[in-house]
Amino acid sequence: MGYFDTYGTYNTPNEFFRQNHQFHQFNLEADDIFEVLKEIKPSIVISAIRGEFNSQVIMHQHLIEYAELTKTKIIFLSSANVFDAYSKFPSYEYDKTLSESVYGRFKIKIENMLMLLPKKQYTILRLPMVFGVHSPRIKEIQEKLKEKKAIELFPNLIINATTDEKVTQQIHYIINRNKSGIFHLGSLDLLHHEELINDIVIHLNNHQPIYKRVYTTNDDRFLAVLPKENMLPKNLQIKSEEIINNLNL
Repeated sequence: MGYFDTYGTYNTPNEFFRQNHQFHQFNLEADDIFEVLKEIKPSIVISAIRGEFNSQVIMHQHLIEYAELTKTKIIFLSSANVFDAYSKFPSYEYDKTLSESVYGRFKIKIENMLMLLPKKQYTILRLPMVFGVHSPRIKEIQEKLKEKKAIELFPNLIINATTDEKVTQQIHYIINRNKSGIFHLGSLDLLHHEELINDIVIHLNNHQPIYKRVYTTNDDRFLAVLPKENMLPKNLQIKSEEIINNLNL
């Protein structure tokens, strides 16, 4: 990330990370994040880690303890799933969270832990589906098209989405402007999951996809995070058509 002295953690045998001194080996389930924090002494920590949920909770507890001692700021990448128990409307920054899924409840738990810190010390970024040229979602679609396997569609699910590139730009801005609180980083417009995936498949120049339509309800349901209180500048906002165009596949 330009203009910052940036470090990261990794847990892979990839030789590139081992030789690059900006990266630090960290096994979520075996290591204590305190050791990495004491060595780097960060002023800002961006938490985008994946792994076993209980281990993540413990890691974030230690991270918050460190932040309390050092006034370090934490930027946490959360999810639209913190609202997945609501289905009739899209969700805004300060709506009450409620989830029916294990994943959503896990994200809510960490959000609530962070919100015990002074507001200036945390930023919660709630993300919808994230796409990008090398993103897992795009790779999965490409693989299923290649192997002629069914791609799941949720015809009654109304969502918004974004790209990895746009999220990176938004985080850069949030850090530069020292923003705190809760931000919803989804596209400003909504569309059906089926429509978005079909548009991506067409963009991949594949006209013979196999689809499996999954109906969880007879009515439309929403899983979308829209900004209202904390709007970013227009150049950092995104609309759904840009998600397709920015894939550059």
